[in-house]
Amino acid sequence: MSMFCFQCQETVGGKGCTKVGVCGKTADLANLQDLMIYTLKGISELGVKADEIGYEMPGLDRFIMSGLFMTITNANFDKERFLKEIKRGLRLREQLRKALQERGVDLRDLKDAATFSVNSDDDIVFKANNDKERVGVLATKDEDIRSLRELITYGLKGMAAYAEHADNLGYNDPEIAKFMRKALAATLDDSLTVEDLINLTMETGEYGVKVMALLDEANTSTYGNPEITEVEIGVRNNPAILISGHDLRDLEDLLEQTKGTGVDVYTHGEMLPAHYYPAFKKYDHFVGNYGNAWWKQKEEFEKFNGPILFTTNCLVPPKESYADRVYTTGSTGYPGFKHIPDREDGKAKDFSEIIEHAKRLPAPTEIESGKIIGGFGHAQVFKLADKVVEAVKSGAIKKFFVMAGCDGRMKQRNYYTEFAKALPKDTVILTAGCAKYKYNKLNLGDINGIPRVLDAGQCNNSYSLALIALKLKEIFNLNDINELPIAYNIAWYEQKAVIVLLALLYLGVKNIHLGPTLPAFLSPNVAKVLVENFGIGTISNVEDDIKMFMEA
Repeated sequence: MSMFCFQCQETVGGKGCTKVGVCGKTADLANLQDLMIYTLKGISELGVKADEIGYEMPGLDRFIMSGLFMTITNANFDKERFLKEIKRGLRLREQLRKALQERGVDLRDLKDAATFSVNSDDDIVFKANNDKERVGVLATKDEDIRSLRELITYGLKGMAAYAEHADNLGYNDPEIAKFMRKALAATLDDSLTVEDLINLTMETGEYGVKVMALLDEANTSTYGNPEITEVEIGVRNNPAILISGHDLRDLEDLLEQTKGTGVDVYTHGEMLPAHYYPAFKKYDHFVGNYGNAWWKQKEEFEKFNGPILFTTNCLVPPKESYADRVYTTGSTGYPGFKHIPDREDGKAKDFSEIIEHAKRLPAPTEIESGKIIGGFGHAQVFKLADKVVEAVKSGAIKKFFVMAGCDGRMKQRNYYTEFAKALPKDTVILTAGCAKYKYNKLNLGDINGIPRVLDAGQCNNSYSLALIALKLKEIFNLNDINELPIAYNIAWYEQKAVIVLLALLYLGVKNIHLGPTLPAFLSPNVAKVLVENFGIGTISNVEDDIKMFMEA
């Protein structure tokens, strides 16, 4: 076994990738990512001690966030970048250790993650590949403890992604950063029981709600509340840049720098919901959305013709035919790709190179035409509340289906398209995340003017769906959110979906169905706890599932 990774839904055989990742990462890269997490845990053990005495180290919070984000599925495939960041982390760790020593903090009995030393890149690679008994996922021998530790860690990865997006807009919460350190350090603590870790898992969900609320505040305060918007999916005859990922600050920088250049900007994948924000509508060269979910990028990027900018994860190892047109920034990376450095002192990133590249290339090849509608965040739906309530009371709307989450390559995921098609005409789909690409271009009609697919936005906008549910609970004067006519049939793929799930569980939502398969990192006993306490289930077939949901 040259590696072990089971953090995403597509992991081999529903058990784990042991030779090469389904995502495309090599064993060497997977092991370096494990060492990155291990290093962050060691830093966090010291960070908890710093928190106890009120000592703050500049840059520590951001480093932990970015380090976690880099290890999310399909974010970063660049081994050199991981070597660089691990070395940087070890320097920060030593600075923190010395600062604590100077303040008289007892540093005896630290774990290996907080003390190991390396002298070269070769030493780092050696430890990553040859010390998996301490560094890797399988270092935890007890299956249930391992399951809970990984569930918490994956939740923290999703939390870090959302915290970093908020931080890029100048919004942060020190308490969220403290919790991340506390939780990472706890995964090294062998004294914690299964019950302790279950409690920590629920606390992770609590902070998941907080971080999504923080990001919602950051996005809406900066760019306005999303509003109902028709987004073009055709093309114009101008050179263009395709921007993918989730980071709205990167999009803003790009739009500002492309003004008056003759270069259009299109969104791809999870960047589609940027069109719903009022602040971005002033850019007449912000044309529309090109293509579908992340997993179709190999065929779609080839036809786009212009350069592509990845702001976050959802990067697939490219075809040679377009590899020289791909740029990365932030936590993303790939060997040979041009990487655009982070902004300094709050200044904009420099996108001049990608803009000049775009000018030399032809306009995109059209792959579809028409429009899709979205922008149903919580503020917009609250404006429609009277209309929605009346439709529910009159029986025009019998049930809402939350079909948020992720899309992916597996043929099993066609289930979600067929499910959407087969839903009764008196039901409405609430969605967020790239799962929407399974059905957002279907002609499902409307109910009394309310579209049957209400797209709240990106995966982090799942918070909007929770707020909508809580608002309906208040309006209908219900005691329990689970009394609402809402069913949860959610597709998941990677770790941001994990924090969304934990946040929903913390809010008390029960009977969530996950698909196309349950996470491989849930041991039988941990899965049993989720089933017994929260009614977690999986999918079967469209006909039986619709019957089950409608009768519930």
